[in-house]
Amino acid sequence: MSQRLPNPRLAKIHRNYTVEEVAALYGIHRNTVRAWIKSGLPTCDARRPVLILGAALSAFLIQKRAKNKRPCAPGEMYCMRCRVPQVPDLGIADYQQLTQGGGNLMGLCPSCGCMMNRRVSLEKLNTIRGSLDITLPNPLQHIDESIQPSVNSDLK
Repeated sequence: MSQRLPNPRLAKIHRNYTVEEVAALYGIHRNTVRAWIKSGLPTCDARRPVLILGAALSAFLIQKRAKNKRPCAPGEMYCMRCRVPQVPDLGIADYQQLTQGGGNLMGLCPSCGCMMNRRVSLEKLNTIRGSLDITLPNPLQHIDESIQPSVNSDLK
C-alpha cells in the first residue's frame, strides 16, 4: 500500500461509487474508505450499499491533501524527520547550484540535527532568503586568473 494520498482526479464526478469500487479505484483497503466515511466523507444516504458521489469523493480528497500541506515561510526549510518547516540552525544555509538557474539550499535542523534541503531558483533566492545567512559557492577560476596556470602544452 502507498503512503501518499490518492489522486482526486481519478474519481469521475458524475458517477456513484460503492466502498469496494473506491478501494479498487485507488488500490487501498475497504477499511480505509470506511475510515474516510467516519472522518467526514459524505455518502448519499444511510442505506446499504453505501454510495459515494464522485464529486464528493474528489472534493474530500482535495480538502484532505490541502490540510496536510505545510508551506515554508521565507527563511524556513522543511525537515523531513521532524515534519515541520523550521529555520536552519544558527540561521545559516549553504547554496549548492545544480543547474544554470537553480539549486538547493542546505541547512541543519535545530531540533534533530539532520540535513534540510529546499529547492530554489537563483532568481527567487532573495525572496526566499528571509533572515538566513546564505553561503554561495565561489565560481571556478579561469586558467589565466589562477596563481599557477597549467603548463600542459600538448598542442602543436
